[in-house]
Amino acid sequence: MVALDRVHKWYGRVHALRGVSFELHPGQVAGLLGPNGAGKSTTIRILTGMIPPDAGHASIRAHDTLNQSLDARAKLGYLPESAPLYPEMRVADYLAFRARIYALDRSRRRPAIDRAIERCWLRDVRNRRIGHLSKGYRQRVGLAAAILHDPEVLILDEPTNGLDPTQIAQMRTLVRELGSDRTMLISSHILPEIEQICSRILIVASGELKADGTPAELIAQHGGPSRLIVEARCTPEKAGLILGLPQQSPCLTELSEGWTRIESPCAPHEPDPRERVASAFASAGTPVRELRLTTATVEDVFLALAHGREGTP
Repeated sequence: MVALDRVHKWYGRVHALRGVSFELHPGQVAGLLGPNGAGKSTTIRILTGMIPPDAGHASIRAHDTLNQSLDARAKLGYLPESAPLYPEMRVADYLAFRARIYALDRSRRRPAIDRAIERCWLRDVRNRRIGHLSKGYRQRVGLAAAILHDPEVLILDEPTNGLDPTQIAQMRTLVRELGSDRTMLISSHILPEIEQICSRILIVASGELKADGTPAELIAQHGGPSRLIVEARCTPEKAGLILGLPQQSPCLTELSEGWTRIESPCAPHEPDPRERVASAFASAGTPVRELRLTTATVEDVFLALAHGREGTP
């Protein structure tokens, strides 16, 4: 449905994309993550046919975005970060205008507009001027315009940018519903948003694809080991004896008021050690105020890969 094959892009002396390749298959909802300047926007502009790649190929539904641009765009719906709206137009009139741009047959226009208005929850504002709508409603209008021609592929660039928490939740629900019957690529810097919506995550940094997989796969491959965190009321020496750690172990940190913090990595595939550790401190008569196991998150993986510290969440 969506494919990039060894794509490169230069802006003068800046090598913005360095051989990026990936494919999205029917029904996949993928998130595109990366720090500022990583190459996310360039990737989207190439896929939408706005700019050509300098090397490699990009395609939508097997149509090359450069040599078969019109065919590729016919299969694609695109919501840019700032939707191109006309504030003086009413919602239904704007969607009718966009339907004509998509060259929808006259007989298909009204049903397409009604369907988009229903799917994007715009029924109550269909006759209002766009300039009088809230930011959240304007984003929905832009999304309705993107799905008018019922595209098989939908690309969204920062769909919740500038929305308040309630509007973000509403947009997230809407995007999840739209992703039930089409292939989607969502670019965002809001990690929780990507985790909740997407079944697959692509991480780009310095113009390269650094990771590609489900959230669980990325954590397993790049997240580093789980860590046991304990705070016990004893000296570091006693904590070391209880847990069988060397006396000068960097895992032991002396805190104020007689407390010691233990932060130790767990061995791969080791069973959950919390019950064993709690029992050891209880047998020694040592109070414990904190006992938890931390595991890497997608945010940890993203930060590690984006800043070249893989395996150190």
